Amino acid sequence: MARNIKIGTHNGNFHCDEAIACSMLKMLPQYKDAEIVRSRDLNILNPCDLVVDVGGKYDPSSHRYDHHMRDFKESVSTVIKKPGYDWKMKLSSAGLIYCHFGHEIIKQLSPNLSDNDVEKIFKRIYDTFIQEIDGIDNGVPMFEGEPVYRIVTDLSSRVQFLNPPMNSDSVVSDEQFLKAVELTGQEFVEHVKYAINNWLPARSYVEEVIRNRFEVDSSGEIIEFTKPASEVMSHLFTIEKELNVQPTIKYIVFNDDTYRVRCVPIAPSSFMCRMFLPEAWAGLRNEELERVSGIEGAVFVHSVRFIGGCKTKEGALSMARKSLEIGKSGSN
Repeated sequence: MARNIKIGTHNGNFHCDEAIACSMLKMLPQYKDAEIVRSRDLNILNPCDLVVDVGGKYDPSSHRYDHHMRDFKESVSTVIKKPGYDWKMKLSSAGLIYCHFGHEIIKQLSPNLSDNDVEKIFKRIYDTFIQEIDGIDNGVPMFEGEPVYRIVTDLSSRVQFLNPPMNSDSVVSDEQFLKAVELTGQEFVEHVKYAINNWLPARSYVEEVIRNRFEVDSSGEIIEFTKPASEVMSHLFTIEKELNVQPTIKYIVFNDDTYRVRCVPIAPSSFMCRMFLPEAWAGLRNEELERVSGIEGAVFVHSVRFIGGCKTKEGALSMARKSLEIGKSGSN
């Protein structure tokens, strides 16, 4: 007869971090049918197989994962002591469970992933999903000063709204907590699915394009995309760093109705570019742009010079190559 597995967590009002911690654990075979016991009484919690967000102890060897102690300062970088796991955000229960079980959970959700791809997905999910929950639960501000407006539709807020009204009994609270476990679990799985089905293939494609850059131009500073890829800039900066790409990539050629030349920014979200298109081309279109640039089929260059267009791929490549030449000569 299988023993009764119990996951302990606190009662009363609940937060996103313990809800998603429980939902992640229940994705694993060993905890799939576990009973969730909500209490602050150590006499009730101590017999549990695993305790989350309560108990006053962080001890992975005995499966105790509280983060509320005064001296608790753990982050991904201190729990997973490996290169590339550099996040310094203080962990909540969500981050703790993810650090200790995340690789196993991802592998459970997608058994065919290689260990290398599991590592990539793990980092992606922490960076874009779990870290947010850790930061909110620990009261870490996103920036200095007061925000112009507040976001109340995030996952942590939606979990907060599931808490029962004041003076509700514990049965209602337990029922609502299970709804929060289901909600957070669904969102976690959707993020993992997106990472596996969209983000990871796009990343592999961007890496392939970067590795083949010298086939596009001998400088290695121009790359060409022949099919769409999501989050191109984010992938580009990551892969450039991993592959130690030197010199850095300046222009991306791609097809979007017409062929385009996109300048690579200095950072994924920056409006400043590593090398803008030539100033003499700014805001010009069609025949005037053809005349000034000497590029047949040139269609436009944006007035800010971060993007331009041509009728043909050859024209776009010529636009990128001439821009590179002008930019390096210092006459841009």
